[in-house]
Amino acid sequence: MAELAERAGKLFSGRVEFLLSAPELRFLPEPTVPEIAFAGRSNVGKSSLLNALTGRKAIARASVTPGRTQELNFFEVGEPTLFRLVDMPGYGFAKAPLKVVQRWKELVRTYLKGRQVLTRTLVLIDARHGVKDVDREMMQMLDETAVSYRLVLTKADKIKASELAATLAATEAEARRHSAAYPQLHVTSAEKGMGIAELRAAVLADAGV
Repeated sequence: MAELAERAGKLFSGRVEFLLSAPELRFLPEPTVPEIAFAGRSNVGKSSLLNALTGRKAIARASVTPGRTQELNFFEVGEPTLFRLVDMPGYGFAKAPLKVVQRWKELVRTYLKGRQVLTRTLVLIDARHGVKDVDREMMQMLDETAVSYRLVLTKADKIKASELAATLAATEAEARRHSAAYPQLHVTSAEKGMGIAELRAAVLADAGV
């Protein structure tokens, strides 16, 4: 695992570039390399985690208004490209009109269901709040589409160790209820760098490179 983490660190310190945004399925890039998707509630810290993983300050931009990202954003990793990271629209949609919400849901569901090169999805859970109903909806969607996923706790530095342990136990229990959930959880803090090296290694393993 240490060797894999070292290789992942070197790879992510190399070429990582934004490829395109796909507001509709017809804009998806050619499915030529493995893809790892990132999902999470609005304001879960998805952009911060992507930036920490890739060692960049702003490869993924945090929206000023949570729930405003409406596209699938693709980033290429490696030279030549070995795999892609896919930043999916944040769910929760508190600030969005109903029609927009439905369009986002359809885009995400269809991508998850039909993308042959999608090898794993990472579902981000805010450690301060634990699994919410909207997270369960996403997990159920992934179960139904048979897309395996890892649960990743974010912002783990924002709560006490005892509270983090309780959230971790509750999230592990939730994972056991879902057929497509990977049993191993990841505990991270983009701000402090906690768990980032391990998550990089997991992404590399999931991409199969």
